[in-house]
Amino acid sequence: MTNEFLAPNDTFVRRHVGPSAADEKSMLAYLGYETLDQLIADTVPASIRSKKALSMPAGRGEREFLEEFKALAAKNQVFRSFIGMGYHGTITPPVILRNVMENPGWYTQYTPYQAEISQGRLEALLNFQTMVSDLTGLPFANASMLDEATAAAEAMHMCHDLAPKLSGFFVAEDCHPQTIEVIRTRARALAIQVFVGDPASFDVKANAVCGALVQYPTTDGRVVDYSGFAEKVHAAGAFLCVAADPLALTLLRSPAEFGADIALGSTQRFGVPLGYGGPHAAYLATKDEFKRSMPGRVIGVSKD
Repeated sequence: MTNEFLAPNDTFVRRHVGPSAADEKSMLAYLGYETLDQLIADTVPASIRSKKALSMPAGRGEREFLEEFKALAAKNQVFRSFIGMGYHGTITPPVILRNVMENPGWYTQYTPYQAEISQGRLEALLNFQTMVSDLTGLPFANASMLDEATAAAEAMHMCHDLAPKLSGFFVAEDCHPQTIEVIRTRARALAIQVFVGDPASFDVKANAVCGALVQYPTTDGRVVDYSGFAEKVHAAGAFLCVAADPLALTLLRSPAEFGADIALGSTQRFGVPLGYGGPHAAYLATKDEFKRSMPGRVIGVSKD
């Protein structure tokens, strides 16, 4: 028996690594080009094209790659981060790593509709929502959002959906800077005017805002009582959004206690590595009457 009988009938490379030479030729002909270089010359500005040819090393096996990767990682210098602003150095308890992250019962590749993975996923997401609801004091939570900044933008969208006749949105100046910038970017597409300022002096009613966002604690670590501001927001027919640190909520009053309609934030505090800025699982919770406007997915338990 020769080796040709042991060769595979098909190969992974052919099926998964890009189009074949014949495919490229067919697509180029359809576009009116003879070569890929001609297409690139007409579509990619010369100012951003590299003048040097790429020098790609030869492929490596898994063992060789891991050895090189470990040697490269050993050169990293680890420092303590003092940046804050919603990102914190964390420790993941070994019991969580061992029994959840390293437990094959959680990550074995079952298809999504099989009970072995569906039940574990359902339980984890339901626990997440229950925790968020307990900490924020709001009865309805989702599972989950991308990060705190985009969760805040979704909260703004909710407020605009609930009060469509009001075209403004207020953001406290002591919110995290990345949150303010993401809100400004999202607001442009929605034609919402964003006001950034001091909650104590901002005239909510005169500026016709559909909602307001405050940080709890603020980006510089202050704990502010927003009860009075919440009353002003509600009197103007708007909604109060609170971006809250969930770890701080284990000690502080919940957002619902001082009048929040929507609470949001990042759960990175609970042991998720920094990961060069994210994304990290964010949360969003609201009152039951606003659930039809809530973004993201919701895991629920039927009363029947």
